[in-house]
Amino acid sequence: MTGMVNATQELAAFLRDRRERLTPADLGLPPRRQARRTPGLRREEVAELAGVSTDYIVRLEQGRGLRPSADVLEALSRALRLNADERAYLFDLAQQRQPNAGKPATVPAPALAMLVHDLSPLPAMLINHRYDILAWNREMSRLIIDFDTVPPRQRNSMWLCLMDPSMRDFYVERERIIREGVADLRAAWAAHPDDQALGDLIAEFTAHSAEFEAGWARHDVRVQGRGAKPLRHPIVGRLVVNYEVLMPVQDPDQRIIIYRAADADSQTALDRLMADPAPLVDRTPAAELTPPS
Repeated sequence: MTGMVNATQELAAFLRDRRERLTPADLGLPPRRQARRTPGLRREEVAELAGVSTDYIVRLEQGRGLRPSADVLEALSRALRLNADERAYLFDLAQQRQPNAGKPATVPAPALAMLVHDLSPLPAMLINHRYDILAWNREMSRLIIDFDTVPPRQRNSMWLCLMDPSMRDFYVERERIIREGVADLRAAWAAHPDDQALGDLIAEFTAHSAEFEAGWARHDVRVQGRGAKPLRHPIVGRLVVNYEVLMPVQDPDQRIIIYRAADADSQTALDRLMADPAPLVDRTPAAELTPPS
């Protein structure tokens, strides 16, 4: 994909990054007698912990075309103290997982679209692994944006957050929201290496959003299943929503996102918003949402 590193280069960069984040003290190793000029563990320390040669670690970190076995990846995961999401990402980069059956979902599963509708009055929407918004209910449109007015090409929650000027102040903790979204999208990219549309989307974000580019350079990977989002709504002002992400077993590439008020004041704001007879919030005319060329 244009403008993006390939999986071998990313595997090398990811291993280097995680090695440099650790210190001997993190692993219970004795302190070094001499200070190092570079941060983190030495390659020979990682090699010893993983039970491989130092030369093998060097070649991996140089992206010299090695394809580690599942056993080696497991040993590296333990040596580098990777969490569950990082471990899955490492395996995906090395193409050691079974490929996903079928093509990534681009249309909503009918049963899931119906469920999103039935979740009213809770705001809910259905997305795929790319953050494409596949279905939504009235409450979610009132809270976020009138998705019916957004061209399908731009009906993507990450695109709207990064590229729609009217969304710039919507998330109070914008930096965190983008950082978590990038870490989630990185995991999706590794799990779907043949998804050209996803690769093109990441390349577009990297080229046109300094926020995304900075987040991508961190090599963070994490699938965020729940949390809180303080919002700055143009009609009802400040409120906080808790969100929960549900991943159906039958359609694992699709996710249902449900919002709930985090406190009494936020519930009052939501109730007032849903009762308002005014049209749904349409912050920016669709004609002005054309992505940069």
